[in-house]
Amino acid sequence: MGLRLHRGGRFRAWLGARFGGDAELGNRIWRRILHGLAAAVLVYYVVPENFFVLFPKWVLLWVALAIVVGLEVLRHVRGLELPTIRSYEEGRIGSYVFLAAAFVLAIAFLPLPIAVAVVLGTALVDPIAGEVRDRRPWDSALPLVSYAALAFVGLALVGGWPVLPSVALAAVAAVIAVTVERPKLPWLDDDLVMTFVPALALYLIGTVALGY
Repeated sequence: MGLRLHRGGRFRAWLGARFGGDAELGNRIWRRILHGLAAAVLVYYVVPENFFVLFPKWVLLWVALAIVVGLEVLRHVRGLELPTIRSYEEGRIGSYVFLAAAFVLAIAFLPLPIAVAVVLGTALVDPIAGEVRDRRPWDSALPLVSYAALAFVGLALVGGWPVLPSVALAAVAAVIAVTVERPKLPWLDDDLVMTFVPALALYLIGTVALGY
């Protein structure tokens, strides 16, 4: 038996059966759950600066990213099996690496309101967009509304930006994020572009132009 970080898919098979499907459904559900849980990286902001005695807390971000990259190296070099890896990811960098890199870079380099907005949006809305894709045309409104609401939380409630500009900027970010999420390119993951393209727009308009 090779190296693996899963139990052979038994949990995912059980999960899929609970929702009236098979292991593939369970795999999809578990992938969506893990994607959403990535928003927990925002706990970084509430950790006190002196929480870790031996090193500043920003080191934790890069250590976490290094662990993710290390797992990816083992996956390609030693054949480490990870759960929820899709067939098209077998010969390329896994989406979870792009997601981890996007969130660490966002927290490390973006203003707090923008980082919170795009991390929440990517973590929670990308799974929604994947589920409603190619369904009824009006279902596409769900990712837009969800992203705008989460971006507003980051900009106005967390960042303290004025309410009306936050509403407008959240709507702009939502349109951009949902638009760039749709194209599936083999060499560029949607988690990366869904995080940084709207972040760039928010920074240029909100921070550079409006001074928030």
